[in-house]
Amino acid sequence: MNTPDDTAVIDVEYEQPACPTQHAWARVPVEPGPKQRAALKERIRQLLKERNAVMVSHYYVHPDLQDLAIETGGIVSDSLEMARFGRDHAATTLVVSGVRFMGETAKILSPEKTVLMPDLDANCSLDLGCPIDEFNAFCDAHPDRTVVVYANTSAAVKARSDWLVTSSCALDIVRALKDKGHKILWAPDKHLGAYIQRETGADMVMWTGSCIVHDEFKAFELEALKKEHPKAKVLVHPESPADVIALADAVGSTSAILHAARTLDASEFIVATDNGMMHMLRQQNPGKVFIEAPTAGNSATCKSCAHCPWMAMNGLAGVAQILEKGLNEIHVDPALIPLARRPIDRMLAFTAAMKSGHDAGALVPNIGAA
Repeated sequence: MNTPDDTAVIDVEYEQPACPTQHAWARVPVEPGPKQRAALKERIRQLLKERNAVMVSHYYVHPDLQDLAIETGGIVSDSLEMARFGRDHAATTLVVSGVRFMGETAKILSPEKTVLMPDLDANCSLDLGCPIDEFNAFCDAHPDRTVVVYANTSAAVKARSDWLVTSSCALDIVRALKDKGHKILWAPDKHLGAYIQRETGADMVMWTGSCIVHDEFKAFELEALKKEHPKAKVLVHPESPADVIALADAVGSTSAILHAARTLDASEFIVATDNGMMHMLRQQNPGKVFIEAPTAGNSATCKSCAHCPWMAMNGLAGVAQILEKGLNEIHVDPALIPLARRPIDRMLAFTAAMKSGHDAGALVPNIGAA
């Protein structure tokens, strides 16, 4: 089987490549031709059965990896649902197409399973921008605060936290903490943190990280694009800057964006999140038009480069190779796993209570009650 040169940085023909990923620093895999693509998919199907493995793919990876995950009984979802699905699936091996913290989260929830990733160097700017030594010092400087971290963090940072949140449940959990008197230490995404603070009024101190994709969306350019498409609804991920969020018709997680696209009364949408989402949006909404929100200024040569270079490191050949050779296994320090799992389990219990109609706030202890 042909495999890509590990150091090559070359063109990848994504579904809407407004800006080629080869300009990034990540090792982007070779885009296979039609015959090789078909052969790789068939080989992966066979290997998944032989290895008792299942694919879990993020919305931001290549459409081939999204489609193949669904076709073979896996899932396409956000990072936490990927991990939860893997935990509950009978497979003994999980193939995680995404970035490293997603593989770590899967391992934390399924320590007995083998977790493989196409490229262990596929990282996340939020994770990289929150190193554990500096984060420990930040927490030590605010000992009276409840530590709430976003899913896009390392196992070590999760282990230092009290609560984990995703963009779909962060508002509810922080609001419940505020109602019980908690002051919040938030990390790592400053834009998501500021959005939560505005919406809840919680007392929050912020780590100052950001996503390299969402941080680049530009409100001025978005306003100009809205004028070109006056009937379009704007869907925005809350990792985006505040002035971009202010222009949104719907703000939310990847699942919330998908829901808004299905339910809002519009046939045209401008989408401010990673353009890997376009594949699922178009699949679920045939006949509707989806336009990438602009990430570049008026003088730039491209209007959108909204794709994570690390997500682009995932490819079919990499999946086939790790299944054949057992490469790129995710390991998490066993001593960290119970500590990192505690805030995840708290979040899962909270969201399960909300879903079942129970008082999720009852799971949050009072602070400073009279």
